Amino acid sequence: MPPAGWCLLWLGLVLASVCASLESAAPSNSTTGISSNYSDDSPYSWSIPPYHPSSEKYENTKTCRGPDGELHANLLCPVDVADVPEGTLPDKQSTEQAIRLLEKTKTSAHPFFLAVGYHKPHIPFRYPKEFQKLYPLENITLAPDPQVPAGLPPVAYNPWMDIRQREDVQALNLSVPYGPIPVDFQRKIRQSYFASISYLDTQVGHLLSALDDLQLANSTIIAFVSDHGWALGEHGEWAKYSNFDVTTRVPLMFYVPGRTAPLPEAGEKLFPYIDPFDSVLERMEPGRQVMDLVELLSLSPTLVGLAGLHVPPRCPVPSFHVELCREGQSLVKHFRFQDLEDDPSLRGNPRESIAYSQYPRPADSPQWNSDKPSLKDIKIMGYSIRTIDYRYTVWVDFNPHEFLANFSDVHAGELYFVDSDPLQDHNMYNDSQGRDLLRSLMP
Repeated sequence: MPPAGWCLLWLGLVLASVCASLESAAPSNSTTGISSNYSDDSPYSWSIPPYHPSSEKYENTKTCRGPDGELHANLLCPVDVADVPEGTLPDKQSTEQAIRLLEKTKTSAHPFFLAVGYHKPHIPFRYPKEFQKLYPLENITLAPDPQVPAGLPPVAYNPWMDIRQREDVQALNLSVPYGPIPVDFQRKIRQSYFASISYLDTQVGHLLSALDDLQLANSTIIAFVSDHGWALGEHGEWAKYSNFDVTTRVPLMFYVPGRTAPLPEAGEKLFPYIDPFDSVLERMEPGRQVMDLVELLSLSPTLVGLAGLHVPPRCPVPSFHVELCREGQSLVKHFRFQDLEDDPSLRGNPRESIAYSQYPRPADSPQWNSDKPSLKDIKIMGYSIRTIDYRYTVWVDFNPHEFLANFSDVHAGELYFVDSDPLQDHNMYNDSQGRDLLRSLMP
């Protein structure tokens, strides 16, 4: 187990900007959503109130300079940072605050848990305009499958209503619910998404570089994770509101001193800042990649276990009466790299791995609130199983008052085979091959 003084740093592409240490204060409801009545924050999450950047309030206001020279509330929003309110952006402020907290930690020598949530690449795509240079528009390709699949059940489609509310998208006068978005604007969306990610990369780079400078890299566990993916035209969709791989797969990276990498030598920098605008970029050596299917539910027991703390017991069913429990399996075994290479029996069988996801809907066909229904409006829930071989989804009747699904009332189904259909464009749910598989899954 790691020494008791080890610390945790979590970098997340989550909606709320949150920084917390384990020193004092009460939890705050900061990262919840409409479909849960803003009620899914845990009192065990934070020990001090979350930090909210002062410039956060301008994210959805008219701060985007359009071709007409006027300010708009646009989806595409490359900006000159010197010209925006307060002369800064939320993610810049979050990085600066996180570094200040690390500096305090360095002087106090107390163990800490620091969660840093970034806005980008969430919409609007409001980022320093110089990052567009990294992605010339003429080099931007379109999604490989930009059409709505013929076999896609209407309940499974997300009509990207949040994007439609932006002034530049409204000006396109798109049909609802399927669009499509003009090809030239699709390229601009993808360009701004990529530019937003590179902007985010620089913020993470500054933060990790500070960890080096403060000599904390040899005693800090780092996890980099996103809360969801985002469709960039795949299946004719834009946004995150579905059970497809493109929206449920997320980056998940760990740095564990002495396990994923040797402990640094004195004065050695593990995370040197790399300027993305340098003509010749210094490339870091890639880490070890594990292809097993895992779930974000495993993040908590993994970090707790790596830090040498007590891992709460598995949650019973139901678990509403339990004060503290956890879901998900620890991923600690994946950090025994030398052991895994020496002993194949420790690697596990990838065909035993399963990842679950779910998404709510208010109706069987796309509605104005299909993407983000209020809890009371949820009538259907899409439950999805992803294995190494297939993704299987059923859309079933759901009672939002009792939180109960009726699996005997199936509204629609989806089945995609990974090897033959990696983009999930051909629904085999009603095909003979699909029926054979579904029969084999029945108890």
